[in-house]
Amino acid sequence: MVCMADLQVEFAGLKFRNPILTAAGPTSRDGMTLLTAATGGVGGLVAKTISVKGAQIPRPNMAAIGRGRVSSRRGILNTELWSELPPEQWFEKEYAIAKSSGLTLVASVGYTPEEVSSLAPEMERAGVEAIEFSTHYVGGHVEIAKALRDSVNIPIFAKLSPKVDVAKVAKSLEPHVDGIVAINTYGPCLRIDIETARPMLGGEGGQGWLSGPALKPIALRCVADIAQAVDLPIMGVGGVTSGEDVIEFVMAGASAVQVCTAAILEGHTIYGKIVDETKKWLDTHGYGSINEIRGIALKQLTELTPPPSIDHEKCTVCGLCVKSCVYDAITANKEDGILQINSEDCQACGMCISVCPFAALGYE
Repeated sequence: MVCMADLQVEFAGLKFRNPILTAAGPTSRDGMTLLTAATGGVGGLVAKTISVKGAQIPRPNMAAIGRGRVSSRRGILNTELWSELPPEQWFEKEYAIAKSSGLTLVASVGYTPEEVSSLAPEMERAGVEAIEFSTHYVGGHVEIAKALRDSVNIPIFAKLSPKVDVAKVAKSLEPHVDGIVAINTYGPCLRIDIETARPMLGGEGGQGWLSGPALKPIALRCVADIAQAVDLPIMGVGGVTSGEDVIEFVMAGASAVQVCTAAILEGHTIYGKIVDETKKWLDTHGYGSINEIRGIALKQLTELTPPPSIDHEKCTVCGLCVKSCVYDAITANKEDGILQINSEDCQACGMCISVCPFAALGYE
């Protein structure tokens, strides 16, 4: 019998059945949408950000980047704002519907100290277990954190923009918050419809904010920087489309992740798919719990690496590494089934390792 790895995680005292959560956005826009996500397999719920009044969003407000059916190769630009629903509807109805799932519910609030102070007590009374606050539009991280901390007794989490020094900001927030969420979308960005020469999005200048796989390398770097700067739990956000993405974020120091863009492109069943892939990876690699891998990449971030080695049992001599080697250091003989690396020419750039689909290349 195969032993299934334990995916349960604890975050600032909150318990989640697995580390995959919704993120504040269209796929968490109301109570029923959050219930749908729960049936899809998420470990916890993060509701869409609310403010003192419902948002008036531009239309159109979302546009895919790239074409095709593979979400791992696609992203989104959006001009989404906070929830279009009035806050009273969340207090009286939407949070209760979401909580009927039995999952831990994190609310999200914005934006100024005065606004979060007026809304947060009502959110706590509505039964949410924690509150995430966004500084995406206004900055003022510490002031908002202090205002929120003075308003409620439940855990609070700061969601950071990639356009700030995330380690420095996290350090300034450490005395005031219970966790960090990293990162928010990046932008503003632009996409043009070449058939009409018009922007794909409404709003000022047709500009939108980038999410999805293109954001992942930025998000991972931010998570790693924060993990090395503060002793706070971190939720990673940005480009999670697979179990391998989850593993990568956790190795960089995250305790949990949030998913939005993949759910927009693939539907609510993507959550369960990511959960299953995460379990499979942990089982295959002999880990009994996801907590065993948290932060294990951090100690290697500054180490130099030698030329890669070849596991000839795994290598199929497919030739992808040969094509990607700009230094012409790799040769492949498909007839003999032999791959070779010339150590004198190899610059240990790492490209071959990243493109190998069979994990046949690596550093010893």
